[in-house]
Amino acid sequence: MKISQFNFGTTKEGDSVQGIGIANEKGLEISVINYGATLISLKMPDREGKSEECILGFDNIAAYEEHGAFFGATIGRVCNRIADAKYSLDGKEYRLSVNDLDRNHLHGGTKGFFKVMWDIEPMIEEDHWAGVKCTYRSRDGEENYPGNLNVEVQYILTETNQLIIEYWAQTDKKTPVSLTNHSYWNLSGNKKEDISTHRLQIEAETYLPVDEFLIPTGEFRKVENSPFDFRELKEVGPAMEKSGGFDHNFNLSPARQRKPVNRIYVEHRTSGRAMAIKTTEPGVQFYSGSFLNKLKKWGIDSSDGLCLETQMYPDAMNHENFPSIILYPGELYRQKTVHMFSLLK
Repeated sequence: MKISQFNFGTTKEGDSVQGIGIANEKGLEISVINYGATLISLKMPDREGKSEECILGFDNIAAYEEHGAFFGATIGRVCNRIADAKYSLDGKEYRLSVNDLDRNHLHGGTKGFFKVMWDIEPMIEEDHWAGVKCTYRSRDGEENYPGNLNVEVQYILTETNQLIIEYWAQTDKKTPVSLTNHSYWNLSGNKKEDISTHRLQIEAETYLPVDEFLIPTGEFRKVENSPFDFRELKEVGPAMEKSGGFDHNFNLSPARQRKPVNRIYVEHRTSGRAMAIKTTEPGVQFYSGSFLNKLKKWGIDSSDGLCLETQMYPDAMNHENFPSIILYPGELYRQKTVHMFSLLK
């Protein structure tokens, strides 16, 4: 395993952005920066051995600060949307910042975990894996969430071509917590094709339909006989045309699992790249990149990448029938998602 450290510039507030790169002997490489505990690069060889970029990102910190697409970032304190930017806990209403569609709270707010500086350090375990550890203390009242929350995120790259993302958190007050990674995947390599040519499988019997503001209605709707049926591997493009695009939670299980379970698979046949995902989380947000056309000045357009955000259900605080996302003092929040990369025959 090869570990490198690099400087990624300076933020507008004058913070030095530091990064750590890791490469294994099979040619899989990742880079992580301390701004937002962000995965800024994942390069992988195709079936011909040509290494290319497989996630969307930028080569400078100014672009990460300016855009609003959360590329590769760690998302929290609560990922996804909270309706009307408010929720109640123990009879008290908490009002949050509005940063989505002029009414919702999205991905932790105007300065969520994706915009703060984390502590960062390399990790290594002999020759089998190496990783990056990022830690952050979210203060009581930050973005109007209660409790001091200590968070740790690890990105671990193995010699068997696995990228493991694992999260831990502890609080001193009851608080909602739901974390995820917001990478946009494009396995064609260097964005040669959009995601319509990718083939996707999600082992989910139901999904959460949303209203006009992309908030779950509370219904668990069967995927059967709909464009949302990805139980069998199929091309993304035709399903996007029928559905109008995806920004929905697919229900993988009724609650968080103790160990990661295989649930998701995506492949790009021309390049030969494939990625299987197993996770402890009960949901995955499949987002097909409808709003990416706002980033045309950076050479990015709609459907250039797809997100598979393993998570608790969106807007869970406002739906009693969704799994709870409340973390209590003395409890340990822990989740794990494993990305397994391979080449098609």
